[in-house]
Amino acid sequence: MSTREVSDREDPVIESLDQLAAPMAAGEKPREAWRIGTEHEKFVYDTGDHHAPSYAEPGGIRDLLMALTEFGWEPIIEGGNVIAMKGDDGTVSLEPAGQLELSGAPLENLHQTCAETGRHLSQVKAIGDRIGKAFLGLGMWPDKTRAELPIMPKGRYDIMLRHMPRVGTMGLDMMLRTCTIQVNLDYSSEADMVKKFRTSLALQPLATALFANSPFTEGKPNGFLSYRSHIWSDTDPARTGMLPFVFEDGFGYERYVDYMLDVPMYFVFRDGKYIDAAGHSFRDFLKGELSVLPGERPRLSDWTDHLSTAFPEVRLKSFLEMRGADGGPWSRICALPALWVGLLYDQGALDAAWDLVKDWDMEGREALRTAVPKLGLDAPLPGGGTLRKIAAEVIDISRSGLAARNCLNAGGDNETGYLEPLAQIVASGKVPAERLLDLYNGEWGGDLSKVYAVKSF
Repeated sequence: MSTREVSDREDPVIESLDQLAAPMAAGEKPREAWRIGTEHEKFVYDTGDHHAPSYAEPGGIRDLLMALTEFGWEPIIEGGNVIAMKGDDGTVSLEPAGQLELSGAPLENLHQTCAETGRHLSQVKAIGDRIGKAFLGLGMWPDKTRAELPIMPKGRYDIMLRHMPRVGTMGLDMMLRTCTIQVNLDYSSEADMVKKFRTSLALQPLATALFANSPFTEGKPNGFLSYRSHIWSDTDPARTGMLPFVFEDGFGYERYVDYMLDVPMYFVFRDGKYIDAAGHSFRDFLKGELSVLPGERPRLSDWTDHLSTAFPEVRLKSFLEMRGADGGPWSRICALPALWVGLLYDQGALDAAWDLVKDWDMEGREALRTAVPKLGLDAPLPGGGTLRKIAAEVIDISRSGLAARNCLNAGGDNETGYLEPLAQIVASGKVPAERLLDLYNGEWGGDLSKVYAVKSF
C-alpha cells in the first residue's frame, strides 16, 4: 500500500470536476519516457521460532528499517515512528502486519529492475542475518492466525482495520496475511491507456494462475491455489473486482473518475494525521459537506490519496498497476514485470494480446476471475477451453514484445530470459502452489514448517 510522505506544501483546492482527471492525463508520456516500477512484498519472520516480529521489539521491524541507513536509506517519519525508508532504489515500506515492501524506482528496462531487486534482497538479508530475521516469499502467511500477527503504527492502517469488517469478511486477511508482486507501467495517451487497461484486466487471471503461491492457511491446505486472490472476492466490493465499465464504449479518464467518486473514502490527511472518513463520499467532500471536515473542500493531494484506496485487479493513477500476482521468489519478482512489459510496451504485442481477449464477454471474464484462485490454469475461458489453452501463446507474445524492445545488458542478452520461470510453469503444467502441495503431501509428510527452508529468500 502507498506510503505518504508528510509535506508542509499547501496543495491547491479542487475547484472543478475537470481537475480530477488531471493526475491521469499527467501520466501520459512518449514511448521513450516509459518506465517500469516494480513492487514486491515479503513476510518477515524470526529465525528462532518463526514468529512475525512486532514493530518495537528488539530486532523487530523498526530496527530492521533503521538498519537500512547503513546502505544509504533515509527514514520517513509519521507520528514519531519510522514507517518507511527512501533511497535511490525507491521506498522500503511496511504493510499492516509488518510485511516488508520495496516500491522500486521507475526504471528503463528489466535488467535494471532485477539488479534493483537483487540489491534490496542482499541488503535486507544481510541485516536479517545479523538480527535473526529472514524473509518468506509466498502469497499468504502459511501458518499464522490473524491474532498472531502484529500491527504496524501507520494511521491509515488503523482506519482500514476498523472499516474492513464492516464491508467484507476477508479484508483483515488481505491486510495482515498477504503479499503480492506488482508492476506499474506507463501509457502515451488516453487511447493507449484504454487498450492497455482492457488487455491487462482481461489477462490478469492468467497472471494470478501463473503466480499462484498461497495454498495454505493456518498450517493446512486451504483448497485454493491462490487464496490471496480469493480473499479479494470478499474484501470490499465497492473498491475491488474486474470493473466491467472498462470494456464499455466511451471508457476513459472521465469514466474512471466517476468510478472513483463512487468508491467510499477511507481518510483525509491533515496536519500530519489521518482523519477517519471511512464510508463517506468524496462527492460530498467536493461540495464542502464532509461531516468530519465540515465546510472544507478537498485538495489535489486528497484526490491523489483517494486514488490509492481502490483495489481492482488493475488500478489507474498516473500509471497502470498490475495487481493479480501472489508474492514469490526472486525469479518471479523479475518475471512479473517481464510478462507485462512484453505484452504492453510493444505495439505489435499489445495488438496481438488484445486480439486474444477482445471477444470475451463480461460474464465470461467474471467467471474466469472467480474460478482461477481455486483452479489455476484449469479455470475455464470465455468461449471454451481453459487458461492452459492460451498460456503459452501469451508468453510467446510477451517474449516477442521483449525481443522487439532489444534492451541488452552488458553481456548482450535481451530481456526475454526473465520470462523463463513462467515458460517452465506452463511446460510443467503445474503452478507454484501445486508444487508446494506436492511437497506437503509428499516429502514434507504434512509438516508445513519445512516451507520456511524452501521458500525463504
